[in-house]
Amino acid sequence: MSDTEWACHELLLRLAGRLPDDILWRFRDWAATDAVVVLARALPRALLHDRIGLTDLEMNLLADAVLSNGADRAMLSSVEGVDELSESGYTFTAESPDRVSMGDSATAVLGATLRGRQGVGEVRTAWRQGGADQVTRRIVLIAATTGHARLTGEVQRVLRALGEHDPCVEVVPLGMELPPYHQAALAASEPICTGAEVDGHLVPV
Repeated sequence: MSDTEWACHELLLRLAGRLPDDILWRFRDWAATDAVVVLARALPRALLHDRIGLTDLEMNLLADAVLSNGADRAMLSSVEGVDELSESGYTFTAESPDRVSMGDSATAVLGATLRGRQGVGEVRTAWRQGGADQVTRRIVLIAATTGHARLTGEVQRVLRALGEHDPCVEVVPLGMELPPYHQAALAASEPICTGAEVDGHLVPV
């Protein structure tokens, strides 16, 4: 993965729970399918439209991710900077509070898809409530050593085939300190399976 590709994946990872789910999964799909020129134009526009501020680290990731792919420099300079992130307003549970979900079918399919796979560590799931739309959503957390963007796109497509319109798939590099959103999801999560990287655990702070 190039530095530009990695910057894009990490930024989209950090924007979980901040960009709307229906936009974020699409951006991640573009990143997975090399539609980076389209993404470079759309991402800054979405940040401005939804008034999403970025930390200094995220600002650097944004520049690395989109400038070489034709992003508008003036638009990037208009993105708001923030010193720290506000609370997400979400809560996470191990089981769907609605008791209505893809349930065992999704768990079984994800297990069959990722169990024992090279480059994949632990795979976990949690349920998220809150936010503007108050919709309960499945969050899939995957530790991986390689192919992060493409794995995100693949698992998103699996979940969409199972009826999840706006899949929330968080593929995290091994050893990465999780952002607060992912820490909260991990704390409430349950295991689905483990890939070939048996020591590949998601790392809480």
